[in-house]
Amino acid sequence: MKKVQKNGRIGIISSILTDNPNQIFTLTHFCDVFDCAKSTISEDIDTIKELFQNYGLGTIETVSGAAGGVYYNPLMSDEQIKTFTEELCTIIDQPDRMIPSGYIYTNDLLYSPQISKKIGAALASMFNGQHIDYVVTVETKGIPIALMTARALNKPMVVVRNQSKLTDGTVIYMNYITGSNNRIKTMCLPTRAIKKDSKVLFIDDFMKAGGTAKGILDLMQEFQAELVGVGVLMATKEPERKLIDEFKTLVWLDNVDATNKKLHIYSAFE
Repeated sequence: MKKVQKNGRIGIISSILTDNPNQIFTLTHFCDVFDCAKSTISEDIDTIKELFQNYGLGTIETVSGAAGGVYYNPLMSDEQIKTFTEELCTIIDQPDRMIPSGYIYTNDLLYSPQISKKIGAALASMFNGQHIDYVVTVETKGIPIALMTARALNKPMVVVRNQSKLTDGTVIYMNYITGSNNRIKTMCLPTRAIKKDSKVLFIDDFMKAGGTAKGILDLMQEFQAELVGVGVLMATKEPERKLIDEFKTLVWLDNVDATNKKLHIYSAFE
């Protein structure tokens, strides 16, 4: 194999780490890839770490010990989240996004790979340091940002559905009441989807009264799993009292005037 120079190694190592967030790679792995000494790889890692820190690209973390190595942490700082959410608010706060009944059109944002990736990194950042085994969401609009959150955390994603499929096997059904209009709805999840005693993070695109999150809380209890966090892209200021006690949001929605197509949306990091 042709010897790879330092700049080439830095580019390849950076690509491998960023393509696999929060996955540990041993120095020996890179030594084998480039046929070089650990001291050489250590110097390359130090250079990458400094570059990522200087340009706000996340952090390169090292883990000591026999099972140690290096991994890429894509999480964002509070300042980065603030800047990103303010940009989101500017994009969303447009009259042509208002649709009948006061709803806001956000599909283009949720299904944009670039934007949903940043949303996922921001949501994951708010739960940094917590023990999480699964990222859970409900079909369908929460799926893109939940998947990106799961990617950032390097955890599996689980989708709770309204109806089961033949390929699900045995499922658990849960009836829940929506907090906004007191309608009874149903959610279900295969019994093998989540292991007993797991720690679960629930991610969704929107929260009004918190009925869906409360339903997920109850469903997780049936699986003997613990809901350790709830994160949403957007939450309404009213009703102020939600059906769950704690949650985190990236942006707040307030004062929706459907008649005049006006709304007040602002970053939760102001």
